Amino acid sequence: MQLNQLRDKPGATEKRTRVGRGPGSGKGKTAGRGHKGQKSRTGVSIRGFEGGQMPIYRRLPKRGFNIVNPKEFAVINVGRLQKVIDEGRLDAGKPVDGAALEAAGMVRQRRDGVRLLASGELKAKLAITVDHASAAAIAAVEKVGGSVTVIAKASAADEAKPKKAPKKKTTKKSDESGEGNE
Repeated sequence: MQLNQLRDKPGATEKRTRVGRGPGSGKGKTAGRGHKGQKSRTGVSIRGFEGGQMPIYRRLPKRGFNIVNPKEFAVINVGRLQKVIDEGRLDAGKPVDGAALEAAGMVRQRRDGVRLLASGELKAKLAITVDHASAAAIAAVEKVGGSVTVIAKASAADEAKPKKAPKKKTTKKSDESGEGNE
């Protein structure tokens, strides 16, 4: 086989439809867009328009909210910790932190930190340092004689803002000046 003999398999590539190329093409004149009007033009979308009636997105009530910049934690369960210790990828005698969890292959990216949750059962005594831990997870680790240290991080926005003292309000007493009460 030569380089000039290389071909795609039949049907692997498909030519794009060339519109507006005359009546013989089947997509001539209006190019498959119907006739005149706003929808026949390019760059126009009338999504959500329901012919003048109140659109469904305005008829239905709004519920809840979306956090603009949510924190994303790498989640670790105590059951998975025990499994990794049993496999020998994590040493129970050494302190367990984000770097140790990454080295053991439990966490790919720490993102905004590591969150410890209580799913599963823990048998090994561990000294764990994480960014967030549920109350049940702390209880599960302390039940077997381990300890959990939670790192309290202040957000960058909180650190950047200086604390301001509250302003004292001053009140004017019109009675003392004797104006307007006659």
